Amino acid sequence: MPAYNSIFNEEASPQLIGNFPLLPLRTRTRGPAYVLPTSTTPAHLSPEPDNESYDALDEVLSLFRANTFFRNFEIQGPADRLLIYGILWVSECLGKIRVNMSAREAQKEVQNIALDTNFAIPGDAAFPLNQMFQPPSTRQEAEVLRQYLGQVRQELAQRLLARIYFDEESGAAGDKPSKWWLSFTKRKFMGKSL
Repeated sequence: MPAYNSIFNEEASPQLIGNFPLLPLRTRTRGPAYVLPTSTTPAHLSPEPDNESYDALDEVLSLFRANTFFRNFEIQGPADRLLIYGILWVSECLGKIRVNMSAREAQKEVQNIALDTNFAIPGDAAFPLNQMFQPPSTRQEAEVLRQYLGQVRQELAQRLLARIYFDEESGAAGDKPSKWWLSFTKRKFMGKSL
């Protein structure tokens, strides 16, 4: 059974830096991404894929648990590269959350790494997936890509925390992390980490 690929691969000619797509996002975080309309869906859920507010980050969160089990991933389009990066970022965030952490402590820990601007981008020696990603061709493109990835990291961190700390029984935000999400902390998608 193959891994799940992105539905955004069918997107008509997205803006690319190297071969990394700059897809529109539903976000309030500042950055270079085109902003999609906000959704009325609660924070711990994603809109339906046919909704105009559905974005690639919703797809990352919905496919994370299924794709984490795969060691190989066939890239079928540029949006798959964002999916790969997003899944690796979610894994890193989950690694920072402990079973006994309150929502406040987890938010502080995850937001600290999300706001850190000193992270590797394609083309940097420390970037773990350089064999799949082309580097930006200019310094200006590299800066735009760093800003976009920072925007992706911050938005994914917020959405992930909303899902992990949602209490199904009370139907509201809880103070204990979901054991179903934390069970994926030791799994490495494609055997890699950011």
